Amino acid sequence: MFIQIAFGSCLMFASIIVAGLSFWFLEVALARWWQWLRREPQRPKLVLMLCLSAFWILMQVTAGVWVWGIAFWMLEIFVTFEEAIYFSLVSFTTLGFGDILLPVEWRLLGGMAAANGLLNFGLRTAVIVETLRQVRRMQIDATQDDIE
Repeated sequence: MFIQIAFGSCLMFASIIVAGLSFWFLEVALARWWQWLRREPQRPKLVLMLCLSAFWILMQVTAGVWVWGIAFWMLEIFVTFEEAIYFSLVSFTTLGFGDILLPVEWRLLGGMAAANGLLNFGLRTAVIVETLRQVRRMQIDATQDDIE
């Protein structure tokens, strides 16, 4: 049991590091695009940022799923790599279909993968909302500066 918790905690930490590095990249990108985002036309750029943010979230979820899937496969919990990725995706997104199950000696990892996915989705939701809020705030400030 303690081995599962320790291993699952390491996988959760690895997934969070991937998210953290991705957030850092997002900050750098926004700092570089700041002047362009402020200029007219602003609304299409906000829509573009929404689309890019959604794609960015998809890539982060994919990375998190792969972290767990590769770990399941390397532990030889599943026969095929596809099964490991599938189980990881179903757990990470908290779907929990139940058509593929972990062996009893590794079953705590399923719950930990689900908790990790839930945490990551919450973090990503907060980041996308904050990113769009910041971009829109920049645009409103730029518009007010132009009026004055």
